[in-house]
Amino acid sequence: MLTSRSGIDLSDHFSDFDLTSRKAVIAAVSGGSDSTALLLLLKDHLDRIAPGTRLVAATVDHGLRPGSAAEAEKVGRLCAWLGIGHRSLVWRGPKPVTGLPAAAREARHDLLAEAARREETDLVLIAHTADDQAETVLMRQARNHGRGLAGVAPATLFCQAIWFARPLLAVRRQALRGFLEARGIEWADDPANEDDTYERARIRKALRRAGGEAKIAAALLRNAQAAAERQANGEAAAQLIRDHATQVAPGLTRLDLDFVQAGDAAVYAMRILLAVAGGAPQLPDAHRVSGLVARLAAGGVFRAVLSRCLVDARAAGVFLLREGRGLPPALPLADGMVWDGRFRLGCAAAGLTMMPVGKPPAKQVGMPAPESLVRAALAAEPYVGEATPHDSGTGPDHGGPGGRCTIVRLVAPWARYLPSFDLAPARAAAALVGAPEIPRPPFREREWA
Repeated sequence: MLTSRSGIDLSDHFSDFDLTSRKAVIAAVSGGSDSTALLLLLKDHLDRIAPGTRLVAATVDHGLRPGSAAEAEKVGRLCAWLGIGHRSLVWRGPKPVTGLPAAAREARHDLLAEAARREETDLVLIAHTADDQAETVLMRQARNHGRGLAGVAPATLFCQAIWFARPLLAVRRQALRGFLEARGIEWADDPANEDDTYERARIRKALRRAGGEAKIAAALLRNAQAAAERQANGEAAAQLIRDHATQVAPGLTRLDLDFVQAGDAAVYAMRILLAVAGGAPQLPDAHRVSGLVARLAAGGVFRAVLSRCLVDARAAGVFLLREGRGLPPALPLADGMVWDGRFRLGCAAAGLTMMPVGKPPAKQVGMPAPESLVRAALAAEPYVGEATPHDSGTGPDHGGPGGRCTIVRLVAPWARYLPSFDLAPARAAAALVGAPEIPRPPFREREWA
Protein backbone atom coordinates (compact mmCIF):
# COMPACT_ATOMS: atom_id res chain seq x y z
CA MET A 1 0.00 0.00 0.00
CA LEU A 2 1.30 3.47 -0.94
CA THR A 3 0.66 6.00 1.79
CA SER A 4 1.55 9.57 2.69
CA ARG A 5 3.10 10.46 6.02
CA SER A 6 -0.41 11.12 7.31
CA GLY A 7 -1.29 7.48 6.58
CA ILE A 8 -3.64 8.26 3.67
CA ASP A 9 -3.80 5.43 1.13
CA LEU A 10 -2.70 6.69 -2.28
CA SER A 11 -2.60 3.34 -4.07
CA ASP A 12 -6.11 3.09 -5.50
CA HIS A 13 -6.64 6.42 -7.25
CA PHE A 14 -5.81 4.90 -10.64
CA SER A 15 -8.20 1.97 -10.31
CA ASP A 16 -11.06 3.79 -12.08
CA PHE A 17 -8.98 4.21 -15.23
CA ASP A 18 -8.23 1.67 -17.95
CA LEU A 19 -4.44 1.65 -18.26
CA THR A 20 -3.83 -1.97 -19.18
CA SER A 21 -5.33 -1.78 -22.70
CA ARG A 22 -2.97 1.00 -23.79
CA LYS A 23 0.56 0.67 -25.15
CA ALA A 24 1.57 3.88 -23.41
CA VAL A 25 0.29 6.68 -21.18
CA ILE A 26 1.58 10.22 -20.82
CA ALA A 27 2.06 11.88 -17.43
CA ALA A 28 2.12 15.69 -17.56
CA VAL A 29 4.93 16.63 -15.14
CA SER A 30 5.86 20.25 -14.47
CA GLY A 31 8.20 19.47 -11.58
CA GLY A 32 5.81 20.76 -8.93
CA SER A 33 4.74 18.65 -6.00
CA ASP A 34 1.43 17.47 -7.46
CA SER A 35 2.75 16.31 -10.83
CA THR A 36 5.92 14.80 -9.35
CA ALA A 37 3.80 12.76 -6.95
CA LEU A 38 1.56 11.73 -9.87
CA LEU A 39 4.60 10.47 -11.74
CA LEU A 40 5.88 8.33 -8.88
CA LEU A 41 2.45 6.99 -7.94
CA LEU A 42 1.66 6.16 -11.55
CA LYS A 43 4.98 4.35 -12.03
CA ASP A 44 4.35 2.28 -8.91
CA HIS A 45 0.83 1.46 -10.09
CA LEU A 46 1.91 0.45 -13.60
CA ASP A 47 4.77 -1.64 -12.27
CA ARG A 48 2.28 -3.61 -10.16
CA ILE A 49 -0.84 -3.68 -12.35
CA ALA A 50 0.15 -3.00 -15.98
CA PRO A 51 3.86 -3.64 -16.56
CA GLY A 52 3.25 -3.81 -20.29
CA THR A 53 2.05 -0.18 -20.44
CA ARG A 54 4.87 2.25 -21.17
CA LEU A 55 5.00 5.43 -19.05
CA VAL A 56 6.26 8.64 -20.64
CA ALA A 57 6.58 11.94 -18.77
CA ALA A 58 6.02 15.17 -20.70
CA THR A 59 7.10 18.58 -19.42
CA VAL A 60 5.81 21.73 -21.10
CA ASP A 61 8.31 24.60 -21.12
CA HIS A 62 6.21 27.69 -21.73
CA GLY A 63 9.34 29.86 -22.03
CA LEU A 64 7.80 32.51 -19.78
CA ARG A 65 10.43 32.46 -17.02
CA PRO A 66 14.25 32.38 -17.20
CA GLY A 67 14.44 29.12 -15.21
CA SER A 68 11.78 27.15 -17.06
CA ALA A 69 14.20 25.21 -19.27
CA ALA A 70 16.30 24.24 -16.26
CA GLU A 71 13.16 22.99 -14.46
CA ALA A 72 12.30 20.80 -17.45
CA GLU A 73 15.84 19.42 -17.43
CA LYS A 74 15.52 18.61 -13.72
CA VAL A 75 12.36 16.61 -14.42
CA GLY A 76 14.29 14.83 -17.15
CA ARG A 77 17.02 13.85 -14.69
CA LEU A 78 14.43 12.50 -12.24
CA CYS A 79 12.86 10.47 -15.02
CA ALA A 80 16.24 9.07 -16.06
CA TRP A 81 16.86 8.01 -12.45
CA LEU A 82 13.45 6.32 -12.37
CA GLY A 83 13.87 4.69 -15.76
CA ILE A 84 10.99 6.66 -17.31
CA GLY A 85 11.02 8.20 -20.78
CA HIS A 86 10.83 12.00 -20.79
CA ARG A 87 9.83 14.54 -23.42
CA SER A 88 10.38 18.28 -23.08
CA LEU A 89 7.75 20.26 -25.02
CA VAL A 90 8.53 23.91 -25.79
CA TRP A 91 5.92 26.55 -26.49
CA ARG A 92 7.52 28.50 -29.30
CA GLY A 93 6.49 31.67 -31.07
CA PRO A 94 5.22 35.05 -29.83
CA LYS A 95 3.28 35.22 -26.57
CA PRO A 96 0.14 37.34 -26.18
CA VAL A 97 0.23 40.52 -24.11
CA THR A 98 -3.23 39.89 -22.67
CA GLY A 99 -4.94 36.62 -21.78
CA LEU A 100 -1.61 34.92 -21.19
CA PRO A 101 -2.81 32.21 -18.71
CA ALA A 102 -5.55 31.07 -21.09
CA ALA A 103 -3.20 31.10 -24.08
CA ALA A 104 -0.58 29.14 -22.13
CA ARG A 105 -3.21 26.57 -21.14
CA GLU A 106 -4.32 26.13 -24.77
CA ALA A 107 -0.73 25.77 -25.94
CA ARG A 108 0.02 23.27 -23.16
CA HIS A 109 -2.93 21.12 -24.14
CA ASP A 110 -1.96 21.21 -27.82
CA LEU A 111 1.60 20.16 -26.99
CA LEU A 112 0.49 17.35 -24.68
CA ALA A 113 -1.97 16.05 -27.26
CA GLU A 114 0.72 16.03 -29.92
CA ALA A 115 3.05 14.16 -27.56
CA ALA A 116 0.32 11.58 -26.98
CA ARG A 117 -0.13 11.08 -30.73
CA ARG A 118 3.62 10.57 -31.16
CA GLU A 119 3.60 7.94 -28.40
CA GLU A 120 0.56 6.26 -30.02
CA THR A 121 -1.72 6.75 -27.04
CA ASP A 122 -4.94 8.61 -26.39
CA LEU A 123 -4.42 9.15 -22.64
CA VAL A 124 -2.66 11.96 -20.77
CA LEU A 125 -2.78 11.98 -16.96
CA ILE A 126 -2.82 15.37 -15.22
CA ALA A 127 -2.21 16.02 -11.53
CA HIS A 128 -5.16 18.20 -10.56
CA THR A 129 -5.95 17.75 -6.86
CA ALA A 130 -8.85 18.36 -4.48
CA ASP A 131 -7.26 21.73 -3.66
CA ASP A 132 -7.34 22.69 -7.36
CA GLN A 133 -10.96 21.59 -7.51
CA ALA A 134 -11.96 23.70 -4.51
CA GLU A 135 -10.15 26.74 -5.94
CA THR A 136 -11.92 26.29 -9.28
CA VAL A 137 -15.34 26.06 -7.61
CA LEU A 138 -14.71 29.18 -5.51
CA MET A 139 -13.60 31.18 -8.55
CA ARG A 140 -16.66 30.13 -10.54
CA GLN A 141 -18.95 30.68 -7.58
CA ALA A 142 -17.74 34.28 -7.43
CA ARG A 143 -18.83 34.67 -11.07
CA ASN A 144 -22.19 32.92 -10.46
CA HIS A 145 -21.21 30.21 -12.95
CA GLY A 146 -23.98 27.62 -12.42
CA ARG A 147 -22.93 24.63 -14.56
CA GLY A 148 -19.29 25.51 -13.93
CA LEU A 149 -19.64 24.61 -10.23
CA ALA A 150 -19.27 21.01 -11.40
CA GLY A 151 -15.62 22.00 -11.59
CA VAL A 152 -12.90 19.99 -13.26
CA ALA A 153 -14.10 16.69 -14.73
CA PRO A 154 -12.39 13.37 -13.95
CA ALA A 155 -11.63 13.14 -17.68
CA THR A 156 -11.91 15.54 -20.62
CA LEU A 157 -11.82 14.63 -24.31
CA PHE A 158 -9.56 17.05 -26.18
CA CYS A 159 -10.21 17.76 -29.87
CA GLN A 160 -12.27 14.57 -30.20
CA ALA A 161 -9.19 12.39 -29.85
CA ILE A 162 -7.09 12.64 -26.66
CA TRP A 163 -8.33 12.04 -23.11
CA PHE A 164 -6.95 14.20 -20.30
CA ALA A 165 -7.59 12.22 -17.11
CA ARG A 166 -7.26 13.43 -13.51
CA PRO A 167 -6.88 10.53 -11.07
CA LEU A 168 -5.93 12.69 -8.05
CA LEU A 169 -9.00 14.93 -7.84
CA ALA A 170 -9.95 13.40 -4.47
CA VAL A 171 -6.45 13.83 -2.97
CA ARG A 172 -5.31 16.85 -0.99
CA ARG A 173 -2.04 18.50 -1.95
CA GLN A 174 -0.57 18.09 1.52
CA ALA A 175 -0.97 14.31 1.29
CA LEU A 176 0.99 14.28 -1.95
CA ARG A 177 3.75 16.38 -0.43
CA GLY A 178 3.90 14.05 2.54
CA PHE A 179 4.31 11.15 0.13
CA LEU A 180 7.23 12.90 -1.62
CA GLU A 181 8.87 13.85 1.67
CA ALA A 182 8.69 10.23 2.82
CA ARG A 183 10.60 9.26 -0.34
CA GLY A 184 13.08 12.11 -0.10
CA ILE A 185 11.94 13.60 -3.41
CA GLU A 186 12.19 17.37 -3.94
CA TRP A 187 9.92 19.47 -6.08
CA ALA A 188 9.85 22.97 -7.58
CA ASP A 189 7.39 25.70 -6.62
CA ASP A 190 6.03 27.81 -9.47
CA PRO A 191 6.39 31.55 -8.63
CA ALA A 192 3.05 32.16 -10.36
CA ASN A 193 1.36 30.41 -7.42
CA GLU A 194 2.27 33.44 -5.28
CA ASP A 195 1.63 36.14 -7.89
CA ASP A 196 -1.47 38.17 -6.98
CA THR A 197 -1.87 39.06 -10.65
CA TYR A 198 -3.60 35.71 -11.03
CA GLU A 199 -7.01 34.97 -9.54
CA ARG A 200 -6.08 31.43 -8.55
CA ALA A 201 -3.06 32.64 -6.59
CA ARG A 202 -5.26 35.10 -4.68
CA ILE A 203 -7.80 32.37 -3.88
CA ARG A 204 -5.02 30.00 -2.79
CA LYS A 205 -3.57 32.57 -0.40
CA ALA A 206 -6.98 33.31 1.07
CA LEU A 207 -7.54 29.62 1.76
CA ARG A 208 -4.38 29.47 3.86
CA ARG A 209 -5.85 31.89 6.35
CA ALA A 210 -8.16 31.01 9.24
CA GLY A 211 -11.30 29.25 8.06
CA GLY A 212 -9.70 28.10 4.82
CA GLU A 213 -10.17 24.41 5.53
CA ALA A 214 -13.88 24.88 6.15
CA LYS A 215 -14.19 26.79 2.87
CA ILE A 216 -12.41 24.01 1.01
CA ALA A 217 -14.71 21.38 2.52
CA ALA A 218 -17.80 23.41 1.61
CA ALA A 219 -16.53 24.00 -1.93
CA LEU A 220 -15.86 20.30 -2.47
CA LEU A 221 -19.33 19.40 -1.19
CA ARG A 222 -20.92 21.94 -3.52
CA ASN A 223 -18.78 20.59 -6.34
CA ALA A 224 -19.94 17.01 -5.80
CA GLN A 225 -23.57 18.11 -5.80
CA ALA A 226 -23.15 20.28 -8.92
CA ALA A 227 -21.33 17.53 -10.81
CA ALA A 228 -24.10 15.03 -10.05
CA GLU A 229 -26.76 17.57 -11.09
CA ARG A 230 -24.93 18.39 -14.32
CA GLN A 231 -24.63 14.74 -15.26
CA ALA A 232 -28.29 14.04 -14.44
CA ASN A 233 -29.42 17.09 -16.42
CA GLY A 234 -27.26 15.98 -19.33
CA GLU A 235 -28.78 12.52 -19.33
CA ALA A 236 -32.30 13.98 -19.31
CA ALA A 237 -31.42 16.33 -22.18
CA ALA A 238 -29.86 13.46 -24.12
CA GLN A 239 -33.04 11.39 -23.81
CA LEU A 240 -35.11 14.34 -25.00
CA ILE A 241 -32.87 14.81 -28.04
CA ARG A 242 -33.04 11.12 -28.91
CA ASP A 243 -36.82 10.99 -28.55
CA HIS A 244 -37.90 14.26 -30.12
CA ALA A 245 -35.20 15.63 -32.46
CA THR A 246 -34.55 14.55 -36.05
CA GLN A 247 -32.13 15.73 -38.71
CA VAL A 248 -34.44 16.10 -41.72
CA ALA A 249 -31.86 17.54 -44.13
CA PRO A 250 -28.19 18.53 -43.96
CA GLY A 251 -27.97 21.32 -41.41
CA LEU A 252 -31.68 21.22 -40.58
CA THR A 253 -33.06 19.79 -37.32
CA ARG A 254 -36.74 19.31 -36.55
CA LEU A 255 -38.13 19.15 -33.01
CA ASP A 256 -41.58 17.72 -32.54
CA LEU A 257 -43.96 19.73 -30.40
CA ASP A 258 -43.63 17.43 -27.36
CA PHE A 259 -40.00 18.55 -27.03
CA VAL A 260 -40.86 21.99 -25.68
CA GLN A 261 -43.24 20.62 -23.05
CA ALA A 262 -40.44 18.95 -21.06
CA GLY A 263 -39.66 21.84 -18.69
CA ASP A 264 -36.06 22.29 -17.49
CA ALA A 265 -34.82 19.38 -19.59
CA ALA A 266 -36.16 21.12 -22.71
CA VAL A 267 -34.32 24.33 -21.81
CA TYR A 268 -31.00 22.53 -21.37
CA ALA A 269 -31.49 20.41 -24.49
CA MET A 270 -32.45 23.49 -26.48
CA ARG A 271 -29.30 25.32 -25.31
CA ILE A 272 -27.25 22.38 -26.59
CA LEU A 273 -29.05 22.17 -29.95
CA LEU A 274 -28.82 25.92 -30.55
CA ALA A 275 -25.06 25.84 -29.96
CA VAL A 276 -24.63 22.79 -32.19
CA ALA A 277 -26.70 24.24 -35.03
CA GLY A 278 -25.01 27.63 -34.82
CA GLY A 279 -21.48 26.36 -34.22
CA ALA A 280 -21.27 28.42 -31.02
CA PRO A 281 -18.40 27.65 -28.61
CA GLN A 282 -20.58 28.23 -25.52
CA LEU A 283 -24.14 27.34 -24.58
CA PRO A 284 -26.49 30.33 -24.98
CA ASP A 285 -27.81 32.15 -21.92
CA ALA A 286 -30.19 29.95 -19.91
CA HIS A 287 -32.62 32.79 -19.15
CA ARG A 288 -33.01 33.73 -22.82
CA VAL A 289 -33.48 30.11 -23.87
CA SER A 290 -36.02 29.59 -21.10
CA GLY A 291 -38.05 32.45 -22.55
CA LEU A 292 -37.75 30.97 -26.03
CA VAL A 293 -38.92 27.54 -24.87
CA ALA A 294 -41.88 29.09 -23.03
CA ARG A 295 -42.88 30.92 -26.19
CA LEU A 296 -42.57 27.73 -28.24
CA ALA A 297 -44.65 25.82 -25.69
CA ALA A 298 -47.39 28.44 -26.01
CA GLY A 299 -47.67 27.66 -29.72
CA GLY A 300 -47.86 29.92 -32.72
CA VAL A 301 -45.78 30.63 -35.80
CA PHE A 302 -42.69 32.81 -35.41
CA ARG A 303 -38.97 33.09 -36.04
CA ALA A 304 -36.12 33.94 -33.68
CA VAL A 305 -32.32 33.97 -33.85
CA LEU A 306 -30.10 32.93 -30.95
CA SER A 307 -26.44 31.80 -30.94
CA ARG A 308 -26.29 32.15 -34.76
CA CYS A 309 -29.16 29.66 -35.01
CA LEU A 310 -32.44 30.41 -36.75
CA VAL A 311 -35.45 29.00 -34.86
CA ASP A 312 -38.47 28.59 -37.13
CA ALA A 313 -41.67 27.55 -35.29
CA ARG A 314 -44.49 26.15 -37.42
CA ALA A 315 -47.47 23.89 -37.00
CA ALA A 316 -45.33 21.05 -38.41
CA GLY A 317 -42.73 21.45 -35.65
CA VAL A 318 -39.80 23.60 -34.61
CA PHE A 319 -36.88 23.80 -37.06
CA LEU A 320 -33.30 24.77 -36.22
CA LEU A 321 -30.67 25.81 -38.76
CA ARG A 322 -27.62 28.05 -39.08
CA GLU A 323 -28.73 31.59 -39.87
CA GLY A 324 -27.56 32.91 -43.22
CA ARG A 325 -25.68 35.93 -41.86
CA GLY A 326 -22.07 35.93 -40.70
CA LEU A 327 -20.92 32.83 -42.54
CA PRO A 328 -17.17 32.63 -43.23
CA PRO A 329 -15.93 33.94 -46.57
CA ALA A 330 -14.10 31.66 -49.00
CA LEU A 331 -10.92 30.56 -47.19
CA PRO A 332 -7.78 28.80 -48.45
CA LEU A 333 -7.65 25.21 -47.25
CA ALA A 334 -5.53 24.22 -44.26
CA ASP A 335 -5.53 20.66 -42.98
CA GLY A 336 -7.38 20.50 -39.67
CA MET A 337 -9.00 23.92 -40.05
CA VAL A 338 -12.32 24.48 -38.28
CA TRP A 339 -14.98 26.11 -40.43
CA ASP A 340 -17.76 28.13 -38.80
CA GLY A 341 -17.38 26.17 -35.55
CA ARG A 342 -19.36 23.32 -37.15
CA PHE A 343 -16.93 21.40 -39.35
CA ARG A 344 -13.30 20.29 -39.35
CA LEU A 345 -11.43 19.83 -42.63
CA GLY A 346 -9.06 17.00 -43.47
CA CYS A 347 -7.39 17.74 -46.77
CA ALA A 348 -4.01 17.65 -48.49
CA ALA A 349 -5.15 19.29 -51.74
CA ALA A 350 -3.67 22.64 -52.76
CA GLY A 351 -5.27 25.48 -54.67
CA LEU A 352 -8.74 24.97 -53.23
CA THR A 353 -10.94 27.05 -50.97
CA MET A 354 -13.68 26.32 -48.46
CA MET A 355 -16.85 28.38 -48.63
CA PRO A 356 -20.58 28.30 -47.94
CA VAL A 357 -22.64 26.54 -50.59
CA GLY A 358 -24.66 29.73 -51.02
CA LYS A 359 -27.56 29.27 -53.39
CA PRO A 360 -28.23 25.53 -53.86
CA PRO A 361 -28.15 24.66 -57.58
CA ALA A 362 -31.38 22.71 -57.85
CA LYS A 363 -34.77 22.23 -56.26
CA GLN A 364 -34.59 19.86 -53.28
CA VAL A 365 -37.23 17.15 -53.41
CA GLY A 366 -38.30 14.37 -51.11
CA MET A 367 -37.27 16.16 -47.92
CA PRO A 368 -39.66 15.92 -44.91
CA ALA A 369 -39.44 19.65 -44.27
CA PRO A 370 -40.50 22.93 -45.89
CA GLU A 371 -38.55 23.53 -49.13
CA SER A 372 -37.52 27.04 -48.11
CA LEU A 373 -35.90 25.80 -44.88
CA VAL A 374 -34.13 22.91 -46.61
CA ARG A 375 -32.61 25.29 -49.15
CA ALA A 376 -31.64 27.81 -46.46
CA ALA A 377 -29.94 25.07 -44.42
CA LEU A 378 -28.07 23.72 -47.45
CA ALA A 379 -26.93 27.24 -48.35
CA ALA A 380 -25.09 27.46 -45.02
CA GLU A 381 -23.30 24.12 -45.45
CA PRO A 382 -19.61 24.06 -46.47
CA TYR A 383 -18.23 23.34 -49.93
CA VAL A 384 -14.62 22.75 -51.03
CA GLY A 385 -13.69 23.66 -54.60
CA GLU A 386 -12.10 26.04 -57.08
CA ALA A 387 -15.31 27.95 -57.83
CA THR A 388 -18.58 28.76 -56.17
CA PRO A 389 -20.68 25.59 -56.00
CA HIS A 390 -23.56 26.90 -58.09
CA ASP A 391 -21.12 28.05 -60.79
CA SER A 392 -19.39 24.67 -60.88
CA GLY A 393 -22.70 22.83 -60.93
CA THR A 394 -21.59 20.27 -58.37
CA GLY A 395 -23.90 21.31 -55.56
CA PRO A 396 -23.29 20.99 -51.83
CA ASP A 397 -20.76 18.14 -51.99
CA HIS A 398 -18.92 17.98 -48.66
CA GLY A 399 -16.21 15.81 -50.23
CA GLY A 400 -15.15 18.55 -52.62
CA PRO A 401 -13.71 17.99 -56.11
CA GLY A 402 -12.71 14.41 -56.70
CA GLY A 403 -13.36 13.49 -53.08
CA ARG A 404 -9.89 14.73 -52.12
CA CYS A 405 -11.07 16.26 -48.83
CA THR A 406 -13.07 15.14 -45.86
CA ILE A 407 -15.29 17.46 -43.87
CA VAL A 408 -16.20 16.18 -40.42
CA ARG A 409 -19.18 17.50 -38.49
CA LEU A 410 -18.35 18.93 -35.05
CA VAL A 411 -20.53 19.09 -31.96
CA ALA A 412 -20.11 22.60 -30.64
CA PRO A 413 -19.61 23.58 -27.87
CA TRP A 414 -17.63 20.39 -27.18
CA ALA A 415 -15.45 20.30 -30.29
CA ARG A 416 -12.31 21.19 -28.31
CA TYR A 417 -13.13 20.18 -24.73
CA LEU A 418 -15.69 17.57 -23.73
CA PRO A 419 -15.89 17.02 -19.93
CA SER A 420 -16.82 13.47 -18.99
CA PHE A 421 -19.97 14.56 -17.16
CA ASP A 422 -21.32 15.91 -20.51
CA LEU A 423 -20.84 12.65 -22.40
CA ALA A 424 -24.53 11.74 -22.63
CA PRO A 425 -25.77 14.93 -24.35
CA ALA A 426 -22.67 15.10 -26.53
CA ARG A 427 -23.28 11.56 -27.77
CA ALA A 428 -26.95 12.31 -28.47
CA ALA A 429 -26.09 15.51 -30.35
CA ALA A 430 -23.36 13.75 -32.34
CA ALA A 431 -25.75 11.01 -33.40
CA LEU A 432 -28.35 13.61 -34.37
CA VAL A 433 -26.16 15.67 -36.70
CA GLY A 434 -23.98 12.87 -38.05
CA ALA A 435 -20.78 13.74 -36.22
CA PRO A 436 -18.25 10.97 -35.49
CA GLU A 437 -19.02 8.79 -32.49
CA ILE A 438 -17.51 10.01 -29.22
CA PRO A 439 -14.45 7.88 -28.35
CA ARG A 440 -14.83 5.53 -25.41
CA PRO A 441 -13.85 7.28 -22.15
CA PRO A 442 -10.79 5.99 -20.25
CA PHE A 443 -12.73 4.55 -17.31
CA ARG A 444 -12.70 0.87 -16.42
CA GLU A 445 -15.80 -1.32 -16.39
CA ARG A 446 -18.15 1.50 -17.30
CA GLU A 447 -21.02 0.77 -19.67
CA TRP A 448 -20.53 2.31 -23.10
CA ALA A 449 -23.17 0.85 -25.36
